[in-house]
Amino acid sequence: MNRELLIAAYDVMYKAYGPQHWWPGDTPWEICVGAVLTQNTNWGNVEKAIALIKQANALDPNVIIDMPRADLEEAIRPSGFFRLKADRLLEVTRWWFDNVDKNDQPVWKGRGLEEYRCDLLAVKGVGPETADSILLYCFDLPTFVIDAYTKRIFSRHFGISPDIDYHELQKIFMNNLPVDPVLYNEYHALIVRAAKEHCRKNACEADCPLCKLVEKNS
Repeated sequence: MNRELLIAAYDVMYKAYGPQHWWPGDTPWEICVGAVLTQNTNWGNVEKAIALIKQANALDPNVIIDMPRADLEEAIRPSGFFRLKADRLLEVTRWWFDNVDKNDQPVWKGRGLEEYRCDLLAVKGVGPETADSILLYCFDLPTFVIDAYTKRIFSRHFGISPDIDYHELQKIFMNNLPVDPVLYNEYHALIVRAAKEHCRKNACEADCPLCKLVEKNS
């Protein structure tokens, strides 16, 4: 997988779908909550949970940390695994207090991005995809998000192993693309859109734009 093909895939998807304005959320904290709740569920369920949190006037880390546990679990119930996710959301809230300032900016404490990322990964329940989603979409930091959609599309169309390690696939993108959080943001969002609309789990739709790209380059 080389730089030219990665850029070509981006261009084809951008032409097909246009700008995605992803990740949905009015504030960095709302985006962070969404990144935690979206684990093992679809975005529609996360939207329902966030709507309930807003109705409870609880979309604020200061409120969530003191919220009665039963109320928190009930608010996030639509996202599934609500007891486990309540634990994870509280852990991430504590991390937020220690690592994000009042202007929703990272508190570096002399750390570089990789060290900051490692600190986030040390939070119980936070894996690479959640960590990178928070860093990229909350703070516009240059780290590429890999998810199941990315593996599906790039194994199906571009010869990447479907069992490739998260960080190996991430390196392919980050070593071949400009260091640009705006590009990383849009690229990942386009992958999600392509997977939902054309490059489905079992097979591609006939008009999948990536099929045409592969045919052109084969």
